Amino acid sequence: MTIREDIVAEARSWARTPYHHMAAVKGVGVDCGMLLVSVYTALGLVEPFDPRPYTHDWMLHRSEEWFLETMLKRAIIVESPQLGDMVLFKYGRCYSHGAIVTNTKPLTVIHAFLRYEFVIEETISTNTELMDRFATAKIGSLVK
Repeated sequence: MTIREDIVAEARSWARTPYHHMAAVKGVGVDCGMLLVSVYTALGLVEPFDPRPYTHDWMLHRSEEWFLETMLKRAIIVESPQLGDMVLFKYGRCYSHGAIVTNTKPLTVIHAFLRYEFVIEETISTNTELMDRFATAKIGSLVK
């Protein structure tokens, strides 16, 4: 397996983990940010770090790009997503939702999404909310 395939496999191993703000326990609870942290640190692609604590609605009350900076300072910004890359979406006033690319054609991601109440893998084009936000999404790669 390639490192990109390893990232996808690790991300998929979190499937159906319930959404839980600030949690990072596979099968028990995770949010979108901690899913990214957990997957990439489990594979040794980044040194372990913990961005917590943060409120569940921080993106509604601030303008600074805390999530974007926290996640992308460990990555290379790329134009086109590849397997295992992170995609960061703008919600509220700033970037505040993250997902991992599991397929490129069609573009499919896995993410912990409060609306679904658990980690789900879905094609971007079937989720109009994500599709609408993809035009302004930022894509980061940890694979050099």
